[in-house]
Amino acid sequence: MGIHGFVETIKAGGVTLVVILVCSILVLAIAVERLAALWRFLDRARTLAESVKRCLYRGALAEARTACERSTSLAAEFFLVGFERHGRSSTNALEAAVDRERQRIALTLKGQLWSLGTIGATAPFIGLFGTVWGILRAFEQIGVTHAAGIDVVGPGIAEALVTTAAGILVAIEAVVIYNYFMARLGKTNLELKLMAEEFVELLREQKAEPLPAASATASAAPAEA
Repeated sequence: MGIHGFVETIKAGGVTLVVILVCSILVLAIAVERLAALWRFLDRARTLAESVKRCLYRGALAEARTACERSTSLAAEFFLVGFERHGRSSTNALEAAVDRERQRIALTLKGQLWSLGTIGATAPFIGLFGTVWGILRAFEQIGVTHAAGIDVVGPGIAEALVTTAAGILVAIEAVVIYNYFMARLGKTNLELKLMAEEFVELLREQKAEPLPAASATASAAPAEA
């Protein structure tokens, strides 16, 4: 189909087809944005988790925390929460805090994927609206011209068929992309959960780091007074 044919199809579909095409562009834009956000996310998270694990096996908490602070991975957030709570909260509170941060990261990774589900559910109905509108136009032309030839009802019927097909295609596009990302995020969330649980287990085995000398002296001063 050439440019002329595409323009003619847009004209046949009317305003409804323009709305459906905008929905299709939104689907592709969200897909590209999420692909960019998730690109190598798990690789960076695994690398950071391995680095933290090696440090904790050696008892090097400060080194592990520094690695997390320098990391660009979003997964570093729940590691840092664990280090912040270590020695200050009970084991259950620490575990709950790490898991909350992990869930927040999982929510961030979803981004605007809800829009894909919405478009996938509503696009066929938008196409159906165009179908009804096109048929109404066809009957209106019959009433005006008092004729029922193809020249009279053709434009309305064309609008009805084009919008129906376009709505179904965009819905399929949105649902397929949505399901792909949800499956991918399901795997990512499971791996993050395993990382967080292993991290908490290793952190439980570590001794809390002593307070710095300056802080210890400051806290002892009121007692001496």
